[in-house]
Amino acid sequence: MAVIVLLALICFIGVFPLNGCPIKNGLQDFHMGTFDKIAKEVAGYSDVAQKIIDLAVNGKAQNRSYERLANFTDTVGSRLSGSKNLDSAIQYMYNALKQDGLENVHLEPVKIPHWVRGEEFAMMLEPRNHTLSILGLGSSIGTPKEGITAGVLVVHSFDELHKRAREAKGKIVVFNQPFVSYGETVTYRALGASEAAKVGAVASLIRSITPFSINSPHTGWQDYQPNVPKIPTACITIEDAEMMARMAHRGKKIVIHLKMAAKTFPDADSFNTVAEIIGSKYPEQVVLISGHLDSWDVGQGAMDDGGGALISWEALSLIKDLGLRPKRTLRMVMWTGEEQGGIGANQYYNLHKVNISNFDLVMESDTGTFTPLGIEFTGNGESRAIMKEVMKLLQPINVTELADRGEGTDINMWMEAGVPGASLHVDGSRYFYFHHSDGDTVTVQNPIQMNLCSAVWAVVSYVVADLEEMLPR
Repeated sequence: MAVIVLLALICFIGVFPLNGCPIKNGLQDFHMGTFDKIAKEVAGYSDVAQKIIDLAVNGKAQNRSYERLANFTDTVGSRLSGSKNLDSAIQYMYNALKQDGLENVHLEPVKIPHWVRGEEFAMMLEPRNHTLSILGLGSSIGTPKEGITAGVLVVHSFDELHKRAREAKGKIVVFNQPFVSYGETVTYRALGASEAAKVGAVASLIRSITPFSINSPHTGWQDYQPNVPKIPTACITIEDAEMMARMAHRGKKIVIHLKMAAKTFPDADSFNTVAEIIGSKYPEQVVLISGHLDSWDVGQGAMDDGGGALISWEALSLIKDLGLRPKRTLRMVMWTGEEQGGIGANQYYNLHKVNISNFDLVMESDTGTFTPLGIEFTGNGESRAIMKEVMKLLQPINVTELADRGEGTDINMWMEAGVPGASLHVDGSRYFYFHHSDGDTVTVQNPIQMNLCSAVWAVVSYVVADLEEMLPR
């Protein structure tokens, strides 16, 4: 019995192949004949993929996604959750998608947070007068009308804050945490206010979550913890955070006057924006491509996430313009309320998860539309092997990488439920330079890079939607 169990375990983990446990590219239970058949089917799309690439990169659609993005963001501007600008953006896109001749264009109603920044101001009064560049963080409360004037405690970590808790009471806590990575460092933006409030602080100022600054504050959402007093919170620039850290190290007393008129209103009505190319053979089955339409209230939201939304539209346009109709429905969704935690997408999931078995692949582009490197993918070994074959079709533009861990606030719930998921993998080295700041404008975007991103998005979504079988899960 023990020998049988051991052999079964060896077969399962793929140390070596046994009869009945064939392996290809490290896969278990994926018979070689099945894989070779699918690989051959995928390779048969090389001519179609080249046509999509040619149209996007060198043909009549060249620069179209960039021009659409520029026109959209120049017309509407930033699109904060609950704002009239976001309402205008949704109506703009609804009309544009209808005019483009896409199918089943419609709006799906949701409720989203409605927070307003209001006027905000911060002045260092001691050891000298200096105006601080700030951006209030989403969901922050405001200060009293007269503002808050208090001494400052500068810390570099939560650990230091806790060790110096006695010094924090009645102070404005300034967090000067170093940028390690966005995923790790953003904890200070999300939880800084509540952690400071726990030790008696009256406000918190968070060093912006970015590796680079030209005295530019970067906003974002923050979360008050239950049963903890709420205090005003804003982000400050790297330059100001480091300056105050140096002053504190020299033993200087620092005093700041902070005034914020931030306010939260009842949730607002909004919509996820949907357009499709209806499938020819399995119309009930869906490959979903997406980006989010909302943004912060600074800059133009061109990079985060206008580019992702626009290449998703462009992918459908390219496929339509070539007269292609995949076997499955290609559904494009422009999400609302993403910046507040995927609010619109979560409501979409709750509405549509009853049909989860018909969702073949969910895709989101929300890390910029810079030079594409490939696709980030979450799925089992069998589906990963198929996606590797799909990526080979993008060899003409040298975008063939299949990285691990598809990501996206708006598609995570689908992947957690077992649906294969993909995100656009780009050279994001400059992404957090502009993220959630006044620097997020069309000037950041490059039309040639957007052409390539559009081609990747269209080829991958079309081929997966047109394969005879859904991706394994």
